[in-house]
Amino acid sequence: MTKVLILGGYGNFGKRIAHALVAKGLKVIIAGRTKAKAEQLKNQLGDLASYAVFDVKDDLPAQLKKLVPKIVINTCGPFQSADYAVAQSCIAHGVHYIDLADGRDFVTGISKLNDQAKQAGVAIISGASTVPGLSSAVVEKYKDDFSLIHSMVYGISPGQQAERGLATTRGIMSYVGKALKPFKGMRSKNYGWQGIYRQQYPVLGKRWMANCDIPDLDILPQKYGIEKIQFSAGLELPYLHLGLWALSWLVRAGLPLNLPKFSKPLLIASNWFNRFGSADGGMHVILSGLDHEGKPLTRKWFIIAKNGDGPHIPTIPAIILAEKIALRTFSQPGALPCVGFITVQEYLDEMKDFDIDVFES
Repeated sequence: MTKVLILGGYGNFGKRIAHALVAKGLKVIIAGRTKAKAEQLKNQLGDLASYAVFDVKDDLPAQLKKLVPKIVINTCGPFQSADYAVAQSCIAHGVHYIDLADGRDFVTGISKLNDQAKQAGVAIISGASTVPGLSSAVVEKYKDDFSLIHSMVYGISPGQQAERGLATTRGIMSYVGKALKPFKGMRSKNYGWQGIYRQQYPVLGKRWMANCDIPDLDILPQKYGIEKIQFSAGLELPYLHLGLWALSWLVRAGLPLNLPKFSKPLLIASNWFNRFGSADGGMHVILSGLDHEGKPLTRKWFIIAKNGDGPHIPTIPAIILAEKIALRTFSQPGALPCVGFITVQEYLDEMKDFDIDVFES
């Protein structure tokens, strides 16, 4: 039976992946540095689960040799400053690798391992998460409607009460107020958590949005010929969103603020306001361009997650890909970003038991 080693297995995303894979009949190994947390989750999951306590930075090669998993799923962010040591260890041991990375350079650079992965006969897939996993699936759904896609404007706004992870917070803080690397269609210099605007969502109403640095900015224009791309994220409570926007101006002005260092206290402080928000969040994708007769065309797609189900969304590509590898229905060795590997329908089928609605026009 296929064994899946989940690094950060009891974390915000890891625990959701573990539950889903056990429900599919796959064996999971929950890996982390804290025995009590790993053991607690193993007891919840039952006989198909086990755990291993180790530091991935020091002990992964020995653990791969000992545990002999077929697949490793890496949820240990933030990936903005990570290297490829985990993926390289997997290649060396003939193990398939999937991560939930959203670090722009990390995901776009994974292809440098392509030759090694092909020689080892393993799949090394980076960015198996909302971006670019789901975002590319939405483009795949609509791309044939267009002769040309002029612009892609999209973003994510989680509910205030939805569970938030420290690694995700650190990832965002790493670029707040900093100039983003140029990307296609960029007409002026963009800065992290600036370029704010209000987005209207079905059910949720209007949410503030701000610039984020993600791999899609490089990958999707190249893959789909998109002329202009803009990705943003937003906090549900306006004063928290605008407060972070104000901090971005201090960083942009050159003040020596090390926001990643304060990620944990900032996350704790933001949780104090949970009672003022909801557990409902959403994602929007708006594609604009020309149809095959040269007429203007716009496609709008929204996914709305209620009652705290939003944090499941980033885990779905990793779950689907792990199952496909286990069933041998995915057989593409090499190192690639997770672009076009998951369809929107596969995504929705996987989330059928959650409180999630899709709106499109």
